[in-house]
Amino acid sequence: MGGQKKKKKNKIVSYPRRRSFSNVGMIMFLIIFIYMVFSVYTYMKRDRVQVYEVTEGGIVREKDYTGIIFREETTRYTDRAGYINYYVREGKRASVGTSIYSIDETGSIAAFLQEHPEAGATFSEENLADLKKRLTAFSITYEDNDFQAVYDEKYSLEALVLEYSNFNAMDNLQGLMDQSGMNFQQVTADTAGIISYAIDSYEDLEPSQVTEDLFNRANYSRAITQSGKMIAQDAPVYKVVTADDWSVVFPMTEEDLAQYGSETSLKVSFAGKDLTAAGDFSTITGADGKTYGKLDFNKYMVQFISERFVQFEIVTDREDGLKIPISAVTDKTFYLVPREYLAKGGDAESTDTGFLKEVYTESGTSIEFIPTTIYYSTDEYYYIDIEEDGDLKVGDYLVKPTGIYVPDEDDVDDAQGDGDTAEETNDAAAQTARAADSSGRFQIGANASLMGVYNINKGYAVFKQIEVLAENDEYYTVKKGMSYGLSVYDHIALDAATVEEGAFIYQ
Repeated sequence: MGGQKKKKKNKIVSYPRRRSFSNVGMIMFLIIFIYMVFSVYTYMKRDRVQVYEVTEGGIVREKDYTGIIFREETTRYTDRAGYINYYVREGKRASVGTSIYSIDETGSIAAFLQEHPEAGATFSEENLADLKKRLTAFSITYEDNDFQAVYDEKYSLEALVLEYSNFNAMDNLQGLMDQSGMNFQQVTADTAGIISYAIDSYEDLEPSQVTEDLFNRANYSRAITQSGKMIAQDAPVYKVVTADDWSVVFPMTEEDLAQYGSETSLKVSFAGKDLTAAGDFSTITGADGKTYGKLDFNKYMVQFISERFVQFEIVTDREDGLKIPISAVTDKTFYLVPREYLAKGGDAESTDTGFLKEVYTESGTSIEFIPTTIYYSTDEYYYIDIEEDGDLKVGDYLVKPTGIYVPDEDDVDDAQGDGDTAEETNDAAAQTARAADSSGRFQIGANASLMGVYNINKGYAVFKQIEVLAENDEYYTVKKGMSYGLSVYDHIALDAATVEEGAFIYQ
């Protein structure tokens, strides 16, 4: 068997497997993904401050008033019953002897109109356009909380329809009736004036008899008699207004009295009339002992001839400035320091301003210059920040910059801005004056509050003082061009309660 070959044994050697680079990349990708998820989560959970951009603008006080109209008017009554037909349009002037209406005691005119429809009224394109204009004006000024105005407008439209339906074919009707030999009683005007057919119970009312109940339109009624209607004897048929002078009496609140009580003239804008007029203003006491405003006018009366109540706004001077939301405004308290204690640091070339503070050490007393931000100034005092960790605290002594470079007013204005006159600081200012002793030292302690907003232009909150010129329920108009104040296009925190001085802002 020696010829047989020995079998070779195959020896298998294992080598260490290389780690796949793709696994490392997957791990890195997973780490980056987790980091991104965490970043997005923390960003979404982080409180973000809403921003408002300061704009120029003014506030127009939009407050509606409702007044009762008073005129020199007299109601006329018929002395007989019958069917009435009018000859003078609503709001037109009639002279003495002008035919105002006729009374048909037998009803023959009504029967005649049924037999002669060609004598009936027609509406011209001009009439229809006028009616549409009135409806459009009413729809623009209508408010759900004043539904009674619907009835007032209904009466006014009825007066217009009365005018067009009765008089467009009046000449033709008169001729046909004359040809038919019909007899009817015509009544002429005994007094010259403006004619109106809107009759209510206020014609004989005097301004001094006004009470709060009279402004409740739910209790108000007005009647307009139309041609062709049957009326009773002694019924009111029209009224004549004998003067162009008229008045509007309206309720006033304590706020209104404080704002307008000393005025002798007011400009008002009438709702739905596209009319603004100035009237003599006074206050009167009504029969209920309450105070009412009274506006006297000497023109435009005919435009309100069919109305007893009128809505209007008082036009006040528009206060222009910077417009900011009320929610952005807050109060902040500051230390008061006399202006003469302001100093410059370093040498005369330095632009840093601040105060000289007494510092007490084991080696003795020294003077340290503390750079300070000025938030506001009056003619006498600077307002500086109160900071818990600040270099200036209650009880610290400041010294006047005697013997070193003392900034004059121009220097201070260049570095910090001119001072503006603010409201009197009263007790705080008195404390400040007492704190500055004759040796030229002043002890920090007196303080006063300012109204302002948080400016976030630089990414962190900085308090900026404001001076309010006007306000409504949502916005303030504040003075522009103030030192230490706001400018157009500044970004401020919309809600001052969500930020603090110096806080970083994430938008």
